[in-house]
Order: sequence, then structure tokens, then C-alpha cells
Amino acid sequence: MKLNASMRSAKGLRVYADTSVFGGCFDPEFAKDSTRFFDEVKAGKIWLITSDVLLFELKAAPPHVMQILRSLPTGNLAHIELTEEMLVLRDAYLSAQVLPRNALNDAAHIAAATAGDVDLLVSWNFKHIVHYEKIRGFNAVNLLMGYRSINIYSPKEVISI
Repeated sequence: MKLNASMRSAKGLRVYADTSVFGGCFDPEFAKDSTRFFDEVKAGKIWLITSDVLLFELKAAPPHVMQILRSLPTGNLAHIELTEEMLVLRDAYLSAQVLPRNALNDAAHIAAATAGDVDLLVSWNFKHIVHYEKIRGFNAVNLLMGYRSINIYSPKEVISI
């Protein structure tokens, strides 16, 4: 699913944040940068893109983690519904062994962001997402399947200095 015209014309970067960025607000190592990331969403510098897989994971998280999403202005949010296209892409990452089968939701985050044609994805997951070899693998699969490359960073690399 591509973002519609009104989403594309919004000011700011279109950024998909995975669940680790929300939970990062409560982790001493990541709290400062995660909080600043969401402050930039609130300020309209970043257009936050969510997905069904993100909502699924947030519902299983402690309530204060879901409260981060609820605190954001809805005018700065867009949502990507899970589609068959995304499931095919997710499964392609797993088949290509970019990620192990037990990282199904991580692959789904990448597939949603890719199919949603976001500007970039942010995550604190350095094992399965924000890792040079993984990013190369995601992008190889993306190109083979007719998608553009996806840019993946930690929130620290995206927030204003």
C-alpha cells in the first residue's frame, strides 16, 4: 500500500518507527533520543507512519508504552494496514534468510515500511533491523521484488541536533 497524496504532501519526513522506539522512551540508554524523536513528531517535523504490526505489538506492551502513541497529534500520523503484498515481502525476507523465522514481526515492520514507501524507518533493534548486513539484505530483496531501497537508522541519527 502506498501512502495517499495527502500523506505525501505533508511537511516533514515520513518515518516509520518500530516498537523499540516507543519502548525506548522508558529505557535509560534510549530515553533521551526516543523522547526527542516523538517531540519532533509533535512539532510536525516528522510525519509518523504506523502499521497493524506496530499496533499489535504495542497492545501487548505495558500501557505506558501505548500511551506514547496516544499522546501524539493525529494530524501528524498515518497508518498502513497489513496487506497480502506486505506478507509476501515479509516472507521473502525470511526465505532469503535476511532474518530468522523467529523475527517474523521484525520482517513485517520492514515490509510495511517498504510497501508504504516511507522516507525511512527508525529502530533501536540493532540485531535484526539497524545492522549493515541486514539493511543490505532487505534492500537486495526489495530490488528483486520491484521496490526501492529502504533507509534504516536509529532515532539518534534522525533527530535534530
